[in-house]
Amino acid sequence: MKPSQKPWEVEPLLPNMAETPYAPLKSSFARSYQAGDSILHELNRTLERALKEGKLLDVARVIKQTVETLSQMPVHIMVTGNSGNGMSSFINALRIIGHEEDDSAPTGVVRTTQTRAKYSSSHFPSVILWDLPGLGATAQTIDNYREEMEFSMYDIFIIIASEQFSSNHVNLAKVIQEMGKRFYIVWTKLDRDLRPHAHSETQLIQNIRVNIQKELQKERVNVPPIFLVSNLDPLLYDFPMLRDTLHKDLSNIRCYGPLSTLSSTFEKIIDDRVASLRERIDEGCSEHPLSVRDDEDMRECLKAYRLKFGVDDESLEQVAQSMGTVVQEFKADMKSQTLYTLRRGDWRLRLMTCAFVNGFFHVLKYLLCFSCCVRCCVRCFRHMKYKRILLSVAQDTKTILEKILKDSISPPQI
Repeated sequence: MKPSQKPWEVEPLLPNMAETPYAPLKSSFARSYQAGDSILHELNRTLERALKEGKLLDVARVIKQTVETLSQMPVHIMVTGNSGNGMSSFINALRIIGHEEDDSAPTGVVRTTQTRAKYSSSHFPSVILWDLPGLGATAQTIDNYREEMEFSMYDIFIIIASEQFSSNHVNLAKVIQEMGKRFYIVWTKLDRDLRPHAHSETQLIQNIRVNIQKELQKERVNVPPIFLVSNLDPLLYDFPMLRDTLHKDLSNIRCYGPLSTLSSTFEKIIDDRVASLRERIDEGCSEHPLSVRDDEDMRECLKAYRLKFGVDDESLEQVAQSMGTVVQEFKADMKSQTLYTLRRGDWRLRLMTCAFVNGFFHVLKYLLCFSCCVRCCVRCFRHMKYKRILLSVAQDTKTILEKILKDSISPPQI
């Protein structure tokens, strides 16, 4: 628990879901998603109802359906660089198609791309790849190029370079970083670089990377992912890593915003339920037996709270099946599996139930009929134990929700 955290609040969901240092998750995709605000609102209502009723299986199903819907949302990727750097050839290689195929991007030794052209690929569903005229083909300055090519409409930028990493490339990177967009540097024609060189392949590749990093750092541009590829073979060098990175970033762009919303929704519901149940503990003390050493009473309390939050064994088994995993994946970090694991994971509860404390309150039980103060003391102590159990179950619920969210957006293995 953090120093500023209140006792009935639990840790936030997805605490490590941070933006990468080289580019925040801002994109034109956010505008597309805003068009579905009414759908998001209805999803939040459905999830809120399911979570209040302790139906984690419904929560998992709705999240999976949401991710499937979001995965079909279009994402725009811009491929740009200096004229002659091989942007069109790169697009064909990324799509794993030959230059001679009907829907391939036109290539040649002379400048072939005069206007923007868009392409799709079965390897990247719902992704639009934009082949842009090289910098200098349609404008003389980076600002004119940015305006003419409408940078704001793209979600990811791929800056193509070959032979040298020029000031144009650095300026492109700087502008894209200022816009808060994700971008990569892709060095094409690596096969051509390797042919005449006396240096080893490893040394040459290292030299290219270091040179790109130095040029970017001179202008205080955070170094993005850098990939060295050959347009002649889409399976060699860094091409597989590039595709894998792109798939992951596409998943993040599509799902980051909605998941952030769901995360805050879940946190509020859980905190509200914890606060409500704490009040019920304080108000409903007469409903419980006065014995504070009765482990069966604590087991019943634990069982009831797990059922209320939907983290009982049966519910977790159903959630695991719907997620295609084993229930132990959800139980691995649970403190509230049993009374034993609860005590082991909560030193306060372990202290409250140690032999010395139990013996002390066992003596007090015989004095209940003589003193109202003693009766009040016993009652308050019992409430403290109930609240510790409640907090542990609530924290476990958040941990399980975090796993459901993360597992739902895991990109496919390529």
